[in-house]
Amino acid sequence: MEDRIKMSILMDYYKELLTDKQKDIMELYYNEDLSLAEIGELTNTSRQAIHDLIRRCNKLLVGYEYKLRLVEKNNKLRVTKELIIKKISKLEEGSSKKEFKDCLHEIKNIIVEDI
Repeated sequence: MEDRIKMSILMDYYKELLTDKQKDIMELYYNEDLSLAEIGELTNTSRQAIHDLIRRCNKLLVGYEYKLRLVEKNNKLRVTKELIIKKISKLEEGSSKKEFKDCLHEIKNIIVEDI
């Protein structure tokens, strides 16, 4: 199950780098949850050809992520934003002057690390 979710996420990021046929088949398999046989019937293609295409596309998508790291960067950005929001919320709670300065310093360091 986890692999299906991972591939579906990779599709969200990199599907435009696939051909139209590859995109259609990958969408049917991962997002519409159709079987190889069902996709074969819809596309008038053999089950084996569908299987081979999906395996090739999986390798392509994993390769794109290995080279471009868009999913990884987006996840890191999300974590950083959550941390900044947490620090700002702490400041809003009415902390002491030292805590306020410490939080601002931490926020600045978080932002500087991502540049």
